[in-house]
Amino acid sequence: MKKSFNTTGPCHPEKHYMLPALERCEGVIDLIEDEQYFVIYAARQSGKTTLLLELEKEINAKGHYYALYCSLENVQGIQEEERGIPEIVGSLEHSIKFDPNLGKVSFPRPDHHTTNSTLLTEYLNHLCMNLDKPFVLLFDEVDCLSGPVVISFLRQLRKGYILRNKVPFVHSLALVGMRNIRDYRGETRKSSETLGSSSPFNIVKEARQIKHFSEDEIASLYRQHTQMTEQIFPPEVIQEVFEKTQGQPWLVNAIAYEIVAKLLKSDNSASIQAEHVERAIQQIVLRRDTHIDSLLERLKEARVQKIIEPLILGTAIGFEDMDDDFKYVLDLGLIRKKKEKLEPANPIYGEVMLRVLSYQAKMKMGSQEYPPDYPTYLKANRLDMKKILTDFQNFWREHSEIWTDMFQYKEAAPHLILNAFLSKVVNSGGVLNREMATGNLRLDLHIAFQDERYPIELKIRYGNKTYEDGQHQLSKYMDRLGCREGWLIVFDRRPTLSWKDKIFWKTDDYEGKTIHTLGC
Repeated sequence: MKKSFNTTGPCHPEKHYMLPALERCEGVIDLIEDEQYFVIYAARQSGKTTLLLELEKEINAKGHYYALYCSLENVQGIQEEERGIPEIVGSLEHSIKFDPNLGKVSFPRPDHHTTNSTLLTEYLNHLCMNLDKPFVLLFDEVDCLSGPVVISFLRQLRKGYILRNKVPFVHSLALVGMRNIRDYRGETRKSSETLGSSSPFNIVKEARQIKHFSEDEIASLYRQHTQMTEQIFPPEVIQEVFEKTQGQPWLVNAIAYEIVAKLLKSDNSASIQAEHVERAIQQIVLRRDTHIDSLLERLKEARVQKIIEPLILGTAIGFEDMDDDFKYVLDLGLIRKKKEKLEPANPIYGEVMLRVLSYQAKMKMGSQEYPPDYPTYLKANRLDMKKILTDFQNFWREHSEIWTDMFQYKEAAPHLILNAFLSKVVNSGGVLNREMATGNLRLDLHIAFQDERYPIELKIRYGNKTYEDGQHQLSKYMDRLGCREGWLIVFDRRPTLSWKDKIFWKTDDYEGKTIHTLGC
């Protein structure tokens, strides 16, 4: 059977190129054999459902336990216990009905006198009582539950767990979703409330996170396509994919699919080049596939903004590992820690964050047909950066106060508006590349246009030393890009300073390079 790179739903070995999911979440079988209740979490489309289906199949094949996969996605949005708990039991019944082993088991259901606060516990009691082997339950999409439903759900599991030496109950249980179980607290209580003495969280032995692909694993995945078609993914392509995705499984598959099926139109005789990776990424981002859209929705959340906005600004905020919001955004797979600094989980996410957050301004610029497109800014077949950035200074002076109000991320508005301005100028003739990380007190970007790079550094003025630091940082960035000319843009947000003093342009020779410093 012909196989493909999968970007929708769980992977199936007979249909898709795939790697064993269990190898990316070590120790799960040991937890099951030790009768533990545990959590598995990972960002959206990282292989959670694929792992659970693989785990269910492996456990049942060995014959020591009955394993059942059950998704709770249909309970999403239900807040009332009297509706939610019966829906959960209904999901279990549906999964059992079509299971080749458990579907044959006959057992008495809880009678009509059972309350919703005990319905799930009693249902599982009756089931386990009538099984001839221990029962392993794999709940997927658990973080779809919210409000009183998740409280009741977890409390009933805890009750069954505590009494299982007296009353038959689930041998081992996995709670699987995008977040660690500590983040379910945000769904169960206001900040001033607690779950009380019967908190369900203390039955969980461990929380395991599904790892992303390593560069070697990407090579192994892509090699499956080569073995079937003889079309090779060269080492430089694999390296570029890893750098851009940091091994995020959906992105790894999506780029390969975009190259093979879309850019090369399934012509297996065509050569795959490194340049195809960037073209594939641009198409994926512009198309706003479901994976990208889900990322965008998260950016609207206040607790996500609390972490992402300093990332854009580069401000040196020390997030504590125990900070719930920090752990929440980390668990969602939006960011990563690297050498004690935060940065987007991968360059593609960073690109999407800035592109989307500045989208509203870009659309408004488009409706006003300002700034003009890049041909207006060409001079001797090069970008006329003097004209581009002088026009931006004039634009910022005239519109900054009004335009800043349109942003949810108001502190980062200067960076977002400049990104929108530059995107409008160069997107039809070049590429705007962005880099951000906390602790740098800056946002680095560069325009790639006709084989040339134009490095730009953005900073918020924090004192007179801003300019000195900015030149030093920009110089290092220019060294990395191999450029001899760069532009430092400093936004001075002091309300008492006149525009006459804010707006300036000066050019310096710095370490043998030409650096233009602009005030905004």
